[in-house]
Amino acid sequence: MTHGNNLLEPPETRLPEDTEAQAELDAGTNATEVAARHPTFSAAWAQLGALALDSGEVVAAYAYARTGYHRGLDALRKSGWKGFGPVPWSHRPNQGVLRAVAVLAKAALAIGENEEYERCRQLLADSDPVAVDANDLT
Repeated sequence: MTHGNNLLEPPETRLPEDTEAQAELDAGTNATEVAARHPTFSAAWAQLGALALDSGEVVAAYAYARTGYHRGLDALRKSGWKGFGPVPWSHRPNQGVLRAVAVLAKAALAIGENEEYERCRQLLADSDPVAVDANDLT
């Protein structure tokens, strides 16, 4: 993601890899087990939220995604994020939190929480516009 030479814009935030948790998820380990072993790993919460949303469990999806969102914000802050600035989708460790935000947006829309949907969609667009398209929030 290129943001030009604007020296006032904050640098990209890139979360550290959690190789153990990601390997478990990639190997097909149940996301509930991964989340229980690695509760700070947003990708597991995002997957749980997406699965719940796909099965029509909108409130559960909202709760899972909200957990992934908050754990992801904590991780971003630890990595120097100040609440704004680029969080590139192309950096795989960032995708868990960005997916959690997207699932939260979809679940919020499904329960009629339109302001939360718009806020989450805007957070994705501000982080990396590619994340909006990658998560079908266009």
